[in-house]
Amino acid sequence: MRDILNFDLSSHNTFGIHAACKRFVEIETPLEAADFFKTANLDSQPFLIIGGGSNLLLTNDFKGVVVRSAIMGMTAEERDGMVWLRCGSGEVFDDVVTYAVNNGWYGMENLSLIPGDVGASAVQNIGAYGAEAKDIIHSIEAVETSTGKQVVITADECAYGYRDSRFKHEWFQQYFITAVTYRLSTVFQPRLDYGNIRAQLEEKGIAQPDAAQLRQVIIDIRNAKLPDPKVEGNAGSFFVNPVVSREKYEQLAAEYPGMPHYTIDDSHEKIPAGWLIEQCGWKGRNLGRAGVHHKQALVLVNKGGATGQEVLQLCEAVKDDVLRKFGIEIHSEVNIV
Repeated sequence: MRDILNFDLSSHNTFGIHAACKRFVEIETPLEAADFFKTANLDSQPFLIIGGGSNLLLTNDFKGVVVRSAIMGMTAEERDGMVWLRCGSGEVFDDVVTYAVNNGWYGMENLSLIPGDVGASAVQNIGAYGAEAKDIIHSIEAVETSTGKQVVITADECAYGYRDSRFKHEWFQQYFITAVTYRLSTVFQPRLDYGNIRAQLEEKGIAQPDAAQLRQVIIDIRNAKLPDPKVEGNAGSFFVNPVVSREKYEQLAAEYPGMPHYTIDDSHEKIPAGWLIEQCGWKGRNLGRAGVHHKQALVLVNKGGATGQEVLQLCEAVKDDVLRKFGIEIHSEVNIV
């Protein structure tokens, strides 16, 4: 376990924001986690659990303890055409996708290249191209932060929703995730009907892709529209796509013919937040040293030396304009601290 005072968090957030914490603790085993939370006395000071920092905006120095998982390792059990892949919470999620595809275990392909660690996949219910983490999560191992007790949580207990879970609400900071077990299949059933997956496959002359080909197409799509955080600091998609009533959608569709949407059910439609932001004229615009990416309006970027407060100001300006123009309140997907 690493335990460091006055730690610089610049390399632990993909925005590249310069911020520090009073104490930084990096945990390497579930037993270390249990021992730490039994004795840390965190009730008397603020603490923050982070993953890879790909879903984090630091607006100031953190006057408390930051705890991060460096618990690694992957083990698999295969039976009856299914695979239970158990991964340490500190593993990079896309490394797990690569490992699964290479071994002929399927269900993760559409989640390729999503940044972040395994632990965050269970908190955020990460998703892309018609797939969500909840589709494959079987169970979660964690330590209660108030007692150090080790527990196992089933996926059904997490109340997963669109980019949402109990970990983001009533369970916030109550559990330190140590491992996630994913339930995969040995039978490949490609999901191709979301976004421009089929169009990209057709360009490559691929009618029936295997899992590796599907993964590569999704990587290519993401790379084409999302900036590399090593070049331009960002946290990927900053906003959640809003879900509105069918009545609200029909009102807007009459005013904006061709507005993109995805049907959720008979009463609700999802409207891409990036489209709403672009219609407000923000795509490619800057506010000080923070900006909206020129290819994907969902992404806010650090143009160089931006503070967390500057990114937050941009976030609020974008939200205000969308609300004013469309009467829709969009929400941040990123954890703002």
